Amino acid sequence: MTKNEIINYLPHRYPFLLIDKLIDYKEHDYLIAQKNVSNNEPFFQGHFPNHPVFPGVLILEAMAQATALLDFKSNKRNDPDLLYYFVGIDKARFKKPVYPGDILIIEVKHTNSKRDVHKFDAVCKVNDDIVCLAELLGAVKNKNDT
Repeated sequence: MTKNEIINYLPHRYPFLLIDKLIDYKEHDYLIAQKNVSNNEPFFQGHFPNHPVFPGVLILEAMAQATALLDFKSNKRNDPDLLYYFVGIDKARFKKPVYPGDILIIEVKHTNSKRDVHKFDAVCKVNDDIVCLAELLGAVKNKNDT
């Protein structure tokens, strides 16, 4: 799945769309995605000047977008009125920094659901090295209900 196909499922747009490519996917189970970390991204001007590091909060956001993509794709949710909200995070750990030029591989696995809330284990890697792990919670809501 290419970036053009991804935007059919996710409402995010540049510069906040953080999934460039879907690598692998099994319905209702797991998804592996890719984020190409480019030196041209606007936040590198300030994080940190002369030593650019991909912000940890954006790594978590990329993970959350991957969970939304797994849910929307698995459940054929193409309704433009639905949004996938990032509602919780547990056990987040950053192991190594991510730099411009790195290819971030995002792996998410669905572990549990209760009503509209879904739980996932997420791992991000660069060159097979774990850079971040977390448990994420997301919820599907109609944007007219908020």
